[in-house]
Amino acid sequence: MSEENKESKKYDLEERTYDFAKDCKNFLKRIDRSVHNLEYYKQLIRSSGSVAANMIEANENFSRNDFSHRIKICRKESKESRLWLRLVDVKDQLEGERAVLIQEATELMRIFGAILEKMKNN
Repeated sequence: MSEENKESKKYDLEERTYDFAKDCKNFLKRIDRSVHNLEYYKQLIRSSGSVAANMIEANENFSRNDFSHRIKICRKESKESRLWLRLVDVKDQLEGERAVLIQEATELMRIFGAILEKMKNN
């Protein structure tokens, strides 16, 4: 793979995780502010933002171990984001958007899992 392709793939996952965090934030702006939803709101903001932040850190490539550690955190935070998305109460008109975000969290979780599996085999 050329250096340009490596940079493009790295950027795409950074951009994808950024978009996920931004989309979660925009989704949460439209939910009811009940007591329990506020707690889920805070948790989802933290976990979705952490996916993006740790992806950026992983791409700094300080060491293979650091990269692996950051990717594990990304996977864990993707799983947590999925949980908070499932727990938040939403009106019917937001169900479709929530389903899309849950799907994205699941896909990100699988991507990070595949990266870790590939690292184990190399």
